[in-house]
Amino acid sequence: MPSASSAVPDSVDPVPSSLWRDADFRRLWLGQTASQLGEHTSLVVLPLLAVLTFDASAGQLGVLRAVGQAPVLLLSLVAGAWVDGWRTRTTMVLADAGRALALGAAASACVLGLMVLPGLLVLAFAVGTLSVFFDVAYQTSLVRMVERDRLVRGNSALEGSRSAAQVGGPALGGALVSLLSAPVAVASGALFFALSFLSIRRIRRSEAVPGRAEHAPRVRRRVREGLRFVAGDPALRTVCLASAVFQFSFAAVTTVQLLFLPRELHLSGTVVGLALAAVGPGALVGSVLAARLPSRFGHGVVLVWAAVLGDGAFLCVAALHGSSAVTVTALVAVGFVFGLGGQLVNVTLMAVRQAVTPDGMQGRVAATITFAGMGTAPLGSLAGGFLAAEWGLRTSLLVTAAGMMLSPAVMAFSPLARLGRELPEPGRP
Repeated sequence: MPSASSAVPDSVDPVPSSLWRDADFRRLWLGQTASQLGEHTSLVVLPLLAVLTFDASAGQLGVLRAVGQAPVLLLSLVAGAWVDGWRTRTTMVLADAGRALALGAAASACVLGLMVLPGLLVLAFAVGTLSVFFDVAYQTSLVRMVERDRLVRGNSALEGSRSAAQVGGPALGGALVSLLSAPVAVASGALFFALSFLSIRRIRRSEAVPGRAEHAPRVRRRVREGLRFVAGDPALRTVCLASAVFQFSFAAVTTVQLLFLPRELHLSGTVVGLALAAVGPGALVGSVLAARLPSRFGHGVVLVWAAVLGDGAFLCVAALHGSSAVTVTALVAVGFVFGLGGQLVNVTLMAVRQAVTPDGMQGRVAATITFAGMGTAPLGSLAGGFLAAEWGLRTSLLVTAAGMMLSPAVMAFSPLARLGRELPEPGRP
């Protein structure tokens, strides 16, 4: 196993120049950036469209978000089995093409005046389904592209692109809904997915598919193998539990917040988008720090304290009042701190997960963790909508934000907290 110093060398550049000289890595990075811009733009556009155009209630907004997240619960395990037996490039290209076509059709429906709230539900489910396959594939693609001792650096680069998308996506989505028109806002997502399609399809590297065999096992058996492997590894079990708690609470918080900001604080769609975009700069800083801090302080220490910092920031939002500059500044600060802590956790967890997982199980393990974690998000969105309707926005926001603190508590009392400066060795499938 490489030493901590070899895995994360003390250089100025957070990503080795040899990675950037790899044309296929650059294409993956550019495609991932465009895809994430499309995703983060759409995540703001569709809820704001429902709230501002169709005057959606708290319950309806909760249903819309739950429908968009439902494919994670329904299809993640199947996506993992699929990715382990196919080229990740093929999966990502097909997912990008499908999302571009879906949003393009929706934009046309808006132009013709045919878009209605049920149509948004269909669109959210379709985009969510294709996003499941893309996300599992891109998490697996890096392992097949770079050496093990450069996983942290490679993940830092890819997560950095997601950070950039978190800066531009919400701000762009909010501005387009408020200043231009719904068709333009929806079409912007289609454009980004099309750009991702064009970049990733140019990847030329011959990709070894560990799960491909002449008599490959059926999908059901492959899914069971992935579940059994994750359940048998203490670190991966904890990742699943901590992710499930976090995603449930975060989905509830986000649902309430999307109502709290425009209705309780009276912020415009543009300001809402800018406030949400503050997560991006924090995440960008977090992705850079993630290339260094685990090797200096230990992976476990970084995981626990970064989660405490990032998740705890949301406890401040319920105390805000009015739409003054102080309120907006506080929202930006909360987003920045949340983005920084969250990105430290994301990059570190992904590197740990990839390190302990054999190559032939990467897709299924990623999908199993996504299933266990993001699969709770639809329930969290429904819970957030229900609480907002029954308890009021401010109380619901405080309660759901407090629930996010359970995630670092789970990690603090688990094997993850004891991880040192070196990545663990792969387990046995």
